[in-house]
Amino acid sequence: MIKWINKLFSSAKTEDNKSKMKKYLIVGLGNIGAEYVNTRHNIGFKVVDFLARKEGVSFETVKLGALAEYKFKGRTFLLLKPNTYMNLSGKAVQYWMEKEKIPLENIFVITDDLNLSFGSIRIRPKGSDGGHNGLKNINLVLNTQAYARFRFGISDEFKKGKQVDYVLGDWDDAEKTALSERLEIASEIIKSFGTAGLENTMTTFNGK
Repeated sequence: MIKWINKLFSSAKTEDNKSKMKKYLIVGLGNIGAEYVNTRHNIGFKVVDFLARKEGVSFETVKLGALAEYKFKGRTFLLLKPNTYMNLSGKAVQYWMEKEKIPLENIFVITDDLNLSFGSIRIRPKGSDGGHNGLKNINLVLNTQAYARFRFGISDEFKKGKQVDYVLGDWDDAEKTALSERLEIASEIIKSFGTAGLENTMTTFNGK
């Protein structure tokens, strides 16, 4: 009888662990407020917004952000837009990781990158913040750099001393035209991360 009960609890624990491994937290970084909606710095928001619209799911206001749930091939993707502003993004990431019991290896953070040409894709399993305040805060709060991140290139076509204006500025006409195709690829990257794994996703999409 005792062996049977232990086996039952062991089986339930195994199923619970499997369930956790099939849940992913996809964090799009950005700033809240109408003035930031179409800025380069908000590409993280834009990517998860695009996927949510494409798949017909909606964001709900929750603690420390907005959250949408998307299911695909037996996986659950929680799309998170922190409302803490960029510099405090780590607070929202940590809260939802702990609340949903999502392991670090199932976290995927989407951010802009000045060091990459427009639309370029760089997916990495870990790394420094590269001067990005959102990543800097996540690194600090989680006390690690070992989480996957998807950097979306916004280029560095700005004059000396104009970096802030450029990053917080709107996309130009050429970029707006090209964004749809780039966002489509970005949505496929998110799905690939959860279904094919990080290594395969890097092999397939880096440099595209």
